[in-house]
Amino acid sequence: MKKTLILTTAVCMLMSCTTTTPREQLMEQLSCVTESSRILYGHQDSYLYGHDGWKLGVEQSDYDKSDIKDVCGKHAAVFGTDLGMIELGVDLSLDGNSFHHIREAAINHHSKGGIVTFSWHLRNPLTGGDSWDVSSDKVVESVLEGGQKHEEFMSWLKNLADYFDTFVDANGERIPFIFRPWHEHTGSWFWWGEKLCSAEQYKALWVMTWNYLSVERAMDNILWAYSPGAQVDAEKYVERYPGDEYVDILGYDKYQSCRDKEDSEAMAKAKEKYIRETKEQLEVLTQLGKEHGKLIAITETGFESIPDATWWTGTLLEAIKDYPICYVLTWRNAYDQPQHFYGPYPGALCADDFVTFANDPKIVMLED
Repeated sequence: MKKTLILTTAVCMLMSCTTTTPREQLMEQLSCVTESSRILYGHQDSYLYGHDGWKLGVEQSDYDKSDIKDVCGKHAAVFGTDLGMIELGVDLSLDGNSFHHIREAAINHHSKGGIVTFSWHLRNPLTGGDSWDVSSDKVVESVLEGGQKHEEFMSWLKNLADYFDTFVDANGERIPFIFRPWHEHTGSWFWWGEKLCSAEQYKALWVMTWNYLSVERAMDNILWAYSPGAQVDAEKYVERYPGDEYVDILGYDKYQSCRDKEDSEAMAKAKEKYIRETKEQLEVLTQLGKEHGKLIAITETGFESIPDATWWTGTLLEAIKDYPICYVLTWRNAYDQPQHFYGPYPGALCADDFVTFANDPKIVMLED
């Protein structure tokens, strides 16, 4: 098994040398992981802050610390973070992260062979609220061509693109990354959600974003991830799909929840439900991935505060191990909300089980 994986990695590295763009190299890297029947583990904001209150300061530039590494001695293979507020040209993201730190952490992660992925919880350009301001169903309409906020929105896209242009390696070459805009659109908690715009308006929003970054700004380093929320069948999944030309990865966001985490019966039901529904959704994604020739991934998941000592191997790994996903990303470990964590940290109930998970032959960490 190990020799086969080493050979596969070597072949993939050789093949990536023949590709012409950073995005093609990243696609090759992810494809090789899938072909080896392994899964990259990812964590949101891993280098930027952690559960016990640590956070990168203004002068701090240590991009090697993370809760994940503190637990298992390895970093997550996928580093995820959000770019909300970059559209306004300010210094800090909506999570209070310095955009300088985000860039340097991403470049450092890439230099070690890791994968970077960005989401974008941008402001509401029509109301002035945040992404969750759904007080108007005219926002998407307003930013499309001819809309009253179109020019302002295009200036937001310019700010985003200008920031993306700063992501270069030591040789001045663009680093590749996964961009996951307009996510969880099958729900209606964001201003681009299902009840806030028509399917055609959503597709137009996606294509307009893609055209600006990939065509007008000629960015050849972006893989585009499409990620509805769960649970949706195949028909619902593709209802707002903009087309194969504009998407590289089919993903979805899925969280486990339980109202009474002290109730063992409720916890058991929540576990069974998460495993069953995850497998059902991955059956849909596997088939759609084959039909459309796309990679598949779980772009967000987790169980807040992880009150299950064996969640990583008994729930998450059990749910995903039989499916050809290239990566799974769990959400962040907030530094200022003690119960808001989705990864392990030293002393956490689930820490020992995460070590087992990270060392499982199925899972790929950064150092692997």
